[in-house]
Amino acid sequence: MATSLIILAAGKGTRMQSDLPKVLHKVAGAPLLIHAMSSAAALEPEKTVVVTGHSADLVEAAARGWSDAVDVVLQAEQLGTGHAVLQAKDALSGFDGDAIVLYGDTPFIRPETLEAMIDARAAHDIVVLGFEAADPGRYGRLVVEGDALQKIVEFKDADAQERAIPLCNSGVICAKADVLFDLLDAVGNDNAAGEYYLTDIVGIARGKGLSATVVRCDEAETMGINSRAELATAEATFQARARAEAMANGVTLHAPETVYFSHDTFIGADTVIEPNVVFAPGVTIENGAQIRAFSHLEGCHVSRGGVVGPYARLRPGTELAEDVKIGNFVEVKNAVLDTGAKVNHLSYIGDAHVGARSNIGAGTITCNYDGVFKHKTTIGRDVFVGSNTMLVAPVTLGDESMTATGTIVTRDVPEGDMAVARARQENKAGFARRMFEKLKAKRAKATKET
Repeated sequence: MATSLIILAAGKGTRMQSDLPKVLHKVAGAPLLIHAMSSAAALEPEKTVVVTGHSADLVEAAARGWSDAVDVVLQAEQLGTGHAVLQAKDALSGFDGDAIVLYGDTPFIRPETLEAMIDARAAHDIVVLGFEAADPGRYGRLVVEGDALQKIVEFKDADAQERAIPLCNSGVICAKADVLFDLLDAVGNDNAAGEYYLTDIVGIARGKGLSATVVRCDEAETMGINSRAELATAEATFQARARAEAMANGVTLHAPETVYFSHDTFIGADTVIEPNVVFAPGVTIENGAQIRAFSHLEGCHVSRGGVVGPYARLRPGTELAEDVKIGNFVEVKNAVLDTGAKVNHLSYIGDAHVGARSNIGAGTITCNYDGVFKHKTTIGRDVFVGSNTMLVAPVTLGDESMTATGTIVTRDVPEGDMAVARARQENKAGFARRMFEKLKAKRAKATKET
């Protein structure tokens, strides 16, 4: 049966103390909303509806940035979760399949858990995701008999016996879409908060002879983010999982607790990652690379056998072919380096193409920006660029060419040629000694006068 998603993302998140909507705060480089959407994408939903509210334009932009196929609807007034889900009714009109209600501030529900809910839906009309909490606190409680869910009780409406139940409600619900909306139409707001609770559909369904059950998951999957402290906890949870998965997949981490991954980081087996490395979004590392200490990578691709760092920065658009070496205090941006190229230290390579086996000397800079436009530097194969060379783009160095140390290159260098562009050195006899004697005398006079 087809599946659709309804993702609730209308809340302001007052406890965040932020102008940014809660669901747009980031974990591992991606908004909470995108984590929720990407986890559920494994179900290959026919439709995804995001319910917005506070700063709806920002939330809509983030959702559509992830997928143009997303339907976005507005909950103009926040009158409870049941009311929020009802806003998706028109968007799912005519849809004949299951709908799963998810939350934009709950980023860690695994695709396998959602698949288990879909499987359970084949035998029950309503499936609720539950968990046993170490500290149930103010969670709603799930009242069950055998595998049958009798009702969901919000904490503030629960009596002492119900509050003693350890099985808690995550808020995630799966039901056939038309059944879900029919039940929501019957929900009232006669409760302590005066809100329309999504959870009330279980009791209404039971009254109509429909069945409900619970699928259980680990508490960590249902972690909701409501404050900066919880955001930090979520980040730590993500990083711990990502590090464990990387090592399980054959990646060596010398100091796992110091390496930080993004939501989309991919690292191949037999790669070695030294301490204090940060992977911002958009990084792919192939098998057998080495990322040395204190390096920062973003939006880049490192091929097999590549060495990066220590203290290197790879910025978006960087493509390193096999066996490329990027050394200490080197920054590379929007550049392609072919097989075996080397930039070993203290250089900036931006908006460039460096050919195979070319060597870039220390202190080399591609001068790619004129204050308005970016310009490209093209360096051929087997080129030797001398230390402290300034390559004023646009400029091309032909295959097997070279530059002398300290050269400022403003014209193309033909294949096989050497470029020398620096002022002639002159030595002025005795000038240094005379200058220092004069300066020292001036200092002595100033000291005496004070």
